[in-house]
Amino acid sequence: MVAEAVSKAFHAEKINYELLGNGDTHLHWHLFPRVKGDMGVYGMNGKGPVWWVPAEIMYDDENRPSSEELEELKKKLREQLEILE
Repeated sequence: MVAEAVSKAFHAEKINYELLGNGDTHLHWHLFPRVKGDMGVYGMNGKGPVWWVPAEIMYDDENRPSSEELEELKKKLREQLEILE
């Protein structure tokens, strides 16, 4: 349900799923909504897992949403979750 809401809220062409259990004794998921060209020049002609983007670019402050942008993203996701409940 969460992946469907993420896909619809962010107009994903596909979703990458990552299940981790590193460190603490619990499992958790990462959902990466993907669209064509989201990796720019990295990967294989712009295709591949998100971690192929260099960390210094992926985690650069310019790639972080502002507080306002983050609130808008959360709103879009909440709206889709409510539709799917």
